[in-house]
Amino acid sequence: MCMDHSFRCSCGQYEVSMTFKNEILPPETLSALYCPRCSANVDFNPDTMIRDNGWIIEYDMEIARLMSNSMPVEHLRRLSPETIFVEDYCSWRGIYPGDHIDSLRERESIVSIAKVNPKKYITELKDWANRRTERLRQEGWLKAHERVAV
Repeated sequence: MCMDHSFRCSCGQYEVSMTFKNEILPPETLSALYCPRCSANVDFNPDTMIRDNGWIIEYDMEIARLMSNSMPVEHLRRLSPETIFVEDYCSWRGIYPGDHIDSLRERESIVSIAKVNPKKYITELKDWANRRTERLRQEGWLKAHERVAV
């Protein structure tokens, strides 16, 4: 199970929905969130932070280490901000901040095809997903790089 939690960036301009895979790490693992505007003034520390397309997520690695005992051994061996982010222990809900909202809106026109022509619906959905992932990859979102074409 993944719970959804909302956090504000440091400057307060954005509220972002984050997911915590299987609730292994608590929300307190996220110690700070910086949008592209407020990240400009942050001294980046790769031991506690990950950068994603102008955003910076800062993790409390002490809490992460303390609460990580339920993670698979391979994740424990390489526990880092990158592992926490990429493996969804504390990451965007979707590929980027707001993705869960944008993707629903983008899919609306395709969903209407499902009842009329299910085969076309599947084709359109796959094509949309592949085009969208490629666009997000080109934009530089980390989680778009881990997605496989369908």
